Amino acid sequence: MSPSRLNFQLDAQAGDSHARATTFHTLHGTIQSPLFMPVGTQATVKAQTQESLHASGSQIMLANTYHLLLRPGPDVFTKLGGIHRFMNWPGSVLTDSGGYQIFSLPHSRSMTEKGAVFQSYVDGQRILLSPELSIQTQRAIGSDIMMVLDQCIPSTADEKTARAALQVTQRWAVRSLAAREDSPQSMFGIVQGALYPQLRRESAAGLMQLDFDGFAIGGLAVGEEKNEREDVCELTAALLPADRPRYLMGVGTPVDVLEAVHRGVDMFDCIIPTQVAKRGTAFTSRGIVELRRSVYKFSEDRLDPTCTCPVCATHSRAYLHHLTKTQEQLGWTLVGQHNIHFYHQLMREIRQSILEDRFMPLYRERREILPIEDVDHPVTHPKRTSTKPQSEGDYELHGEPPAIRHISSGLTLPTTPQLDPAIESQLIQQLRLPAESPPLIVWDTQLATAATGLAVILLYEAEATKGPLRPLHLISFSEDLAPLRLALHHKRHFPYLRHGAADTLIRRDVWESRYCPGLKWTLIHGSHVEMKTQAPAADVVV
Repeated sequence: MSPSRLNFQLDAQAGDSHARATTFHTLHGTIQSPLFMPVGTQATVKAQTQESLHASGSQIMLANTYHLLLRPGPDVFTKLGGIHRFMNWPGSVLTDSGGYQIFSLPHSRSMTEKGAVFQSYVDGQRILLSPELSIQTQRAIGSDIMMVLDQCIPSTADEKTARAALQVTQRWAVRSLAAREDSPQSMFGIVQGALYPQLRRESAAGLMQLDFDGFAIGGLAVGEEKNEREDVCELTAALLPADRPRYLMGVGTPVDVLEAVHRGVDMFDCIIPTQVAKRGTAFTSRGIVELRRSVYKFSEDRLDPTCTCPVCATHSRAYLHHLTKTQEQLGWTLVGQHNIHFYHQLMREIRQSILEDRFMPLYRERREILPIEDVDHPVTHPKRTSTKPQSEGDYELHGEPPAIRHISSGLTLPTTPQLDPAIESQLIQQLRLPAESPPLIVWDTQLATAATGLAVILLYEAEATKGPLRPLHLISFSEDLAPLRLALHHKRHFPYLRHGAADTLIRRDVWESRYCPGLKWTLIHGSHVEMKTQAPAADVVV
């Protein structure tokens, strides 16, 4: 590949993560990542002004090629000198290609090799959105970064459909690049392939033969589970060249962004900050605050005690609650302004932690608090009959607070991740041997509700924050997964299972930590005699 037009520079790489801090240069300024791009579909971020966006720290705004093609049209941008002059925006602009509209309007378009035929919602005219028209429009718009036209499909599509879309995307990428001609604008290729690792590898390999200035990870946040998105994100980011920006399209919440940075992504966009602001949802250092709740009616507190945005400095939660309940436009504006500032502040803190090589402590701290709703005023739901299964095989949910009980024997299974103090001490001593030592083999002789296995995992993660550890291979044995399946249906009662390792293990029989290298958990099925003949000799039995 030729050198990137963005003069890309890798500033720092976290020592125990794929997270990285980078700097690159567009036609309108110097950009530092990780970064979040507010979405300005119609050359405006909903309910926000250019001044508030700039003041919050927005470096790049995203605009939508499909919508701007229909209104105001490329001729307006050509006559007025591009989108920056048109909307009086001093920062950089990235334009998507219209590929997502191909996905999101299945009943209003038809697909051919030439492109996607749409009926305009403005005047009813039929338009062929081809790679050439998409790039011509983006050139007229004058964005700093253009995206190739791609065919986006549901991430859960079958492999045949995913492969066909990938091949179309690959051919369109070649046509998009040719349509740029002599424009100084940068252009990103888009990796597709749904949830199929081999297709993701094929897509990335094909795109990297072309002279793109950066690469996007497309086709996610369109139907898959959170853990599937994270796995594909990590896989794809690792395939992309280290000397180009990596952009995860359409993701997501603050914790989604945090997780993707951990997996090596630099750039993000999403409508969420302003979309949820309309109904009074705010992201804060204390988790998610739902301002429409009556608990805030008399609250004189700031929205976020640690936030430096003008909204937090000026308005109380009571006032923002009032604006939300009365559906005043100002409420949407103010909460949206705060949310965008919060995203940018999170990005700045993440970048600084990477530069100072302390990303993992920040990651562990923030991923616990960011997704929690109203931590200071928890919601108390009225009791209602649960639709979740109350039994599984020979096990049932029993008592208050609930526990998992073996019906035949009446025995209650442990659902607290605790280890015997002597075993815990032995584990710590063994783990503190030199990091280059062979893996420590630990047997969990009965998986049950995974309480013991998770106790070992949590211990390892806690000790890893204090210094290097030798690798650990935890092997659990199970003749019956029913108790764990039942417990996973009721994570609210068994919060240790929110870790995600148990859910991955039960589906795949193996889990490997993304942020503690060498930590592995394997599940072996069958009778105890058969199981133990399949496993290496244990150093420790828990």
